[in-house]
Amino acid sequence: MAELGLRERKKRRTREAIMEAAFALFRESGFDGVSVVDIAAAAEVSKPTLFSYFPTKEDLVLRRFLDDDMTPALVVRKRPSGMSPLRALRQSFLDRLVQRDVLTGLNDTPSAITFHDLLYSTPTLMARLSGHMIEQERGLCEELLASGGLSDEFTARIVAAQVFGMKRVLADCNAQEIRSGRSADEVYPAAVSRVKAAFELLRKGLDTRVG
Repeated sequence: MAELGLRERKKRRTREAIMEAAFALFRESGFDGVSVVDIAAAAEVSKPTLFSYFPTKEDLVLRRFLDDDMTPALVVRKRPSGMSPLRALRQSFLDRLVQRDVLTGLNDTPSAITFHDLLYSTPTLMARLSGHMIEQERGLCEELLASGGLSDEFTARIVAAQVFGMKRVLADCNAQEIRSGRSADEVYPAAVSRVKAAFELLRKGLDTRVG
């Protein structure tokens, strides 16, 4: 067991070294200005080793921040008894704001700023992230049917799409404020207010606003 633990620690250190090298180069030269060979050399690993951790160049950016351990579908599945799916998703987003989750846009660390700069300036990265989110949206739809109290697929798809569209807008608002020079701590109160307002709109429906 000790040997396995050491192996895993070494793999984690190698993975972190590759990501740190990649982000340092991306920050300096942009996504398209850096090759996989450049990253491997900076991380002092071979190209095959790099690809064993990150199958594509885009993964070097996205996998650092994507969390598949607590997707919206899992949030709904693991919610406390008696809590509605929307309430659980709302609380999850609020918790992630506290944690300064990069995908909420509320993170002002250099790596997070680099991530968002790369994302908004590189179509292939945005396309890959969009594809990942569509998969998660599909998973949320399935979970809403399985345990969320919805009985027809059409309604579940509409709700899931609204949730993911809302999360995208919330994250974009936060990221724009961070890019304007404000700190995450400064933006946090407004970010919380936006989450509460957005989920309330979704809960009540939009009849009174756009009907």
